[in-house]
Amino acid sequence: MMLNRLRPALILFAVALTTLPARAFETAAAAAWVYDMTTGTVLMDKNADQPVPPASMSKLMTINMLFEALKDGRVTMDTTFAVSERAVQMTREGGSTMMLQREDRPSVKDLIRGIIVNSGNDASIVVAEGLAGTEEAFARQMTERARALGMTATNLVNSSGWPDPAHRMSMRDLGILGKRLIEEFPEYYPIFAETEYLYKGRSPDNRFNRNPLLGLGIGVDGLKTGHTIEAGYGLVASAKQGDRRIVFAFSGLPSDQARAEEGERIVNWAFRQFSEKTVAKAGERVAEAEVHLGDATTVGLVPAEDIRLLVPALAQDGLKAEVVYNGPLIAPVSKGDAVAEMIIFSPDLPDRRVALVAEADVGKAGFVKRLTSAAEVLYARYLGSPAS
Repeated sequence: MMLNRLRPALILFAVALTTLPARAFETAAAAAWVYDMTTGTVLMDKNADQPVPPASMSKLMTINMLFEALKDGRVTMDTTFAVSERAVQMTREGGSTMMLQREDRPSVKDLIRGIIVNSGNDASIVVAEGLAGTEEAFARQMTERARALGMTATNLVNSSGWPDPAHRMSMRDLGILGKRLIEEFPEYYPIFAETEYLYKGRSPDNRFNRNPLLGLGIGVDGLKTGHTIEAGYGLVASAKQGDRRIVFAFSGLPSDQARAEEGERIVNWAFRQFSEKTVAKAGERVAEAEVHLGDATTVGLVPAEDIRLLVPALAQDGLKAEVVYNGPLIAPVSKGDAVAEMIIFSPDLPDRRVALVAEADVGKAGFVKRLTSAAEVLYARYLGSPAS
């Protein structure tokens, strides 16, 4: 293994790992983000940080706020909300609806399905007003919460995704939100896979879930579609096959058929072009670090846990890795101390950074050895390396 000094106190090792680049995926979407949740790998990023009109996909943030209220006890599944004239007016203005009426008192259980399955604009307003008093106040709360969750391109002005020039989200933000709904609310997430819901027998034509990938046998179990004239057709979805789960978001397709076809293509590509591999096992030495003034001159560098990552399924080139640390390390060094980082480079995928820890304890050297080491450093610095 070759040792290179990049700059003072920074040491790098080159490590060879074998794998291949994936076939590039050309999506027809205007913006897209695909993320492997199992390994934390971004598989696709096309204009993923661009704020775009999210249409009904932004209802996922309304659902998130309602799930949080359930989790902290502010509401229960049996809590009922009043239906305002404003909510009923949304039904008259068109768009997807739960067909609520002023005299209705839908429960939280009803409203969750009314938003997820029916994509009800009226249901979204009822939730907003029930939790925050007004839709405007709720939209401000959603935006603040989104920023706290790392959704930096999100600005919401309503609860339903109704067209507004200031109502914007990015595909990365929608993917982050989808990931959160899956991980933080496992007790409620299965609702996203329900294929139909009918409130009091009303609007039977609107009872079906619009997600075109449910029931195709490819592991899709959520999350939300969206469509307006400005936004085009979009989808936030998740699929699980075996031990792997992906979440993805895209927008800007010209038709619902194009949306369905693109969603299925993305799922097939993500699972067929990549496989999960263990490239280094916990405790397996991948490099050594120099130690100064210790009872040993080097210490092994090992991962604390198995390093599993996605690798492209077809082999053409080699995956490369570098181990970097500030060195030499100064004794004492304790076993398990995080002292280095391995950076793994793969074609068509983002770099992966993994912490490495000391393989063993390295104590301080005795007085004589410390004195000798100090003398060697001074000699090399001022008189040049001693002849061998």
